Amino acid sequence: MQGVPDLFHDKRDCASFRHLDNLPGVELYHAHISRYAFEPHTHEAFGIGAIELGAEQFRYRGAKHVAPVNSVVTMNPDELHTGEAASEDGWRYRMVYLEPDLLEEVTGIRHWWFSDVVRHDAQRSALLCQQIYGLWNTPDPLAQKGLLLDLIDTFRPFAKHAPIKQEGAHRFERVREYLHDNYMHALTLDELAAVVALSPYHFQRQFKARYHVTPHQMLMAIRLWRAKDFLTRGMPAAEVAAATGLTDQSHLTRAFTRRYGITPVRYQKQVFPR
Repeated sequence: MQGVPDLFHDKRDCASFRHLDNLPGVELYHAHISRYAFEPHTHEAFGIGAIELGAEQFRYRGAKHVAPVNSVVTMNPDELHTGEAASEDGWRYRMVYLEPDLLEEVTGIRHWWFSDVVRHDAQRSALLCQQIYGLWNTPDPLAQKGLLLDLIDTFRPFAKHAPIKQEGAHRFERVREYLHDNYMHALTLDELAAVVALSPYHFQRQFKARYHVTPHQMLMAIRLWRAKDFLTRGMPAAEVAAATGLTDQSHLTRAFTRRYGITPVRYQKQVFPR
C-alpha cells in the first residue's frame, strides 16, 4: 500500500507526505495510525492539524495530551513530541507544516505562538481537514495560495504572541544552537556540557528539566529533520545517512521510520519531483 513503511506491522497503519512546488515551506501529511508509536521527533515548523477519526495521545512540552476526534492540534516549531493511539482503532488525521518565515511572509504577522496544543472545535477541525485535502489535490498555483490563506485564517484565532524568553532559558538556547550547527558530528555529553560550563550530569539533568528530552533525543530529532530536508532535495538515502551523522542507511531507515512512520526511500518518492 502506498505510504506504508516497511516497519509498520499493522495493515491499517499508513502515512503520506506531499510537497507543493509553488508553495515552498509547506508540507502536507495524512495518516491513519492504529498500532504504531512515534518516538520523540520534531518538524521545525508550525504543525497544524485535525483529528478525523479516533483519538491520539502524545507527550508535548513535558505533559501528556489526548486529541480526540473533532479536535484541532497546534504545535510550535522545534518542540519534540511523540504520538500513539488513544482509541481501539487508532486515529486518522491531517496535518500541514508551515515554516515560520513563510507564515510571517504570508500574513505580515511576526512572533506566532500557540499556548494550547489541543482544542476541541468540531467546526474548525472539519474545515481544516477540508482545506488540507484541498491543498493536496488542487494543482493550480493561484488556487493553492488562496487555500493557504483560508487555512491560516481558520487557525489564526488560536495564535498568541511568542513569550519573552527568560535569561536562564537563553543559556540553554546556546546548546540547541550548537546541536543544530554540529548535528553531523559524533557529539559527547562532555562537549555539550562545556557549552554552558556545567558538569556533564548536572547539565543533562538541567537540559531534560528544561526541554523534557535528553540531549541525545534532541540531537536525533534534529538529525532526522535534516534528513527530511536532504531527501526532499533528492539526495540518495545512503548519502543522507552520512550527512546527518548516522551510522549507515539502515540506521537512517530505522530512526526515520520510528519518528515519521514512513521509510526515507518512500518519503522521498512522495515528495521529490522527478
